[in-house]
Amino acid sequence: MSRNDRYAVVGYPVAHSKSPMIHGLFAEQTGQQINYERMEIAPEDFICSVREFFAQGGKGLNITLPHKETAWQLVQWRAPNADRAGAVNTVYQLDDGRLAGDNTDGVGLVRDIEQNHGGKLRGARILVLGAGGAVRGVLPRLIAAQPSALCIVNRTVSRAEALTQVFADQFNINVLSYEQLQEQATTFDWIINGSAGGLKGELPPLPATLVAAGTACYDMVYAPGGTVFQQWAKANGAAMALDGTGMLVEQAAESFRLWRGVRPQTAPVIAALRKALS
Repeated sequence: MSRNDRYAVVGYPVAHSKSPMIHGLFAEQTGQQINYERMEIAPEDFICSVREFFAQGGKGLNITLPHKETAWQLVQWRAPNADRAGAVNTVYQLDDGRLAGDNTDGVGLVRDIEQNHGGKLRGARILVLGAGGAVRGVLPRLIAAQPSALCIVNRTVSRAEALTQVFADQFNINVLSYEQLQEQATTFDWIINGSAGGLKGELPPLPATLVAAGTACYDMVYAPGGTVFQQWAKANGAAMALDGTGMLVEQAAESFRLWRGVRPQTAPVIAALRKALS
């Protein structure tokens, strides 16, 4: 391992990514010598660019939108949760030269909820908003956390149903349309927003009746001043209204561990990131 060990985050666009800041703080904290950059790569150039990066001695990549599914197809070995998720966000090279892929998003989400916020997922009734790549990436770890019930609501019901079939041998995930959700009298212990609209500041049509006194809400994205989903959660009396800042740092810490063999302390980095975003 040398000062010139190269890492990068690959996306399109990627200028907004906080990954260089996060991994820079990890490296400083753990005494690791790395060079971490942003690489904005168009979809049609992704495969060639990744292969070239590793051919030139690159050590590891974080993969963000819109490349996670293509990365899954590209790598020659996948960690079990990444294989099931159909999406890869961390790429590195095995000793035999093969490209390996993992997905640390689910680890990041569960670790942030359980360790940073003292939340309990085991035995919980969880409602997940959305059925796209973000949700697919975290479902293996949510299932492994052993909730009592897991329900997905999505605008396109067929997409949610197709997603549940991927995990049918592991967990019986229920599917609802937003129209059916309006008619439900059920409350949930956790409501996790992974909908595509969350990236654009859009709020799905959610009835206030979903929230009970002990309901916690978690948005997988973040925004200065809080997301619209957080605002909805607070307005409806949720016990917690959390954003995805901690998830971002925790998934990065897992990537860093896979690459460097050391797990950094995340609390000071989360604090630094929140300050930078405020």
